[in-house]
Amino acid sequence: MTARVLRDDAAGRAQAIDVLRRGGLVGLPTDTVYGIGVTLDARDGLERLFAAKKRPLDKAIVLLVADIGQAERTGVFGPAARALASACWPGGLTLVVPRRGEARLPEVLTAGASTIGLRLPGHGAPRALARAIGPLPVTSANLSGLPDSTTAAAVVASLGESLDLILDGGSAPGGVSSTVVRCEGWETGILREGAIPAARIAEIVNAAREGRPEPEALLGDESSGLLEEWDGDEPEE
Repeated sequence: MTARVLRDDAAGRAQAIDVLRRGGLVGLPTDTVYGIGVTLDARDGLERLFAAKKRPLDKAIVLLVADIGQAERTGVFGPAARALASACWPGGLTLVVPRRGEARLPEVLTAGASTIGLRLPGHGAPRALARAIGPLPVTSANLSGLPDSTTAAAVVASLGESLDLILDGGSAPGGVSSTVVRCEGWETGILREGAIPAARIAEIVNAAREGRPEPEALLGDESSGLLEEWDGDEPEE
């Protein structure tokens, strides 16, 4: 059966929250492309999400959060992570931080790693769902290896039979992937450069370490980014 498609408004988001609470898979717009999400506690939810995309189980998925407080209850934020989150969220930055043991995250979510990728997106839909449900595992709404979906119709065409509901927020802008930064204490490492340049990341962290005001954004620094296709590995040399 093909997924229901509802307008991305208050009523549609309420329906999406109900579907998620019942363990369903939901397609939703984000600040760049459409994604699909499921709750952390849905029975076999992550496995169904991976299966819908035909995505290998050994690739980590990020959590989209409603606010920085929710992120800090899920991962351990040292000074560098706090500085970067304060400067760049909401937007195109994924922070990879040590996961909190009390968060009880499924091993399949992190591909067995001791870290978790977190992002506060610049779109109201995922933030509203995460506010109601908790941190939300979301991956891009396309079959792995195929182009991203930037409309609800494209999500229906590629994944409609695997999803329960799709929020139609109109055409998504697409765009550059989020920058992925591993943080522990003051130590940082760029796992993938994307929407936020590595030089901007270094400026923010260095200013915070030295107690200086946050530097102004570099020309062309856009705080919007793709939500998914980081696989938890460092870029190949």
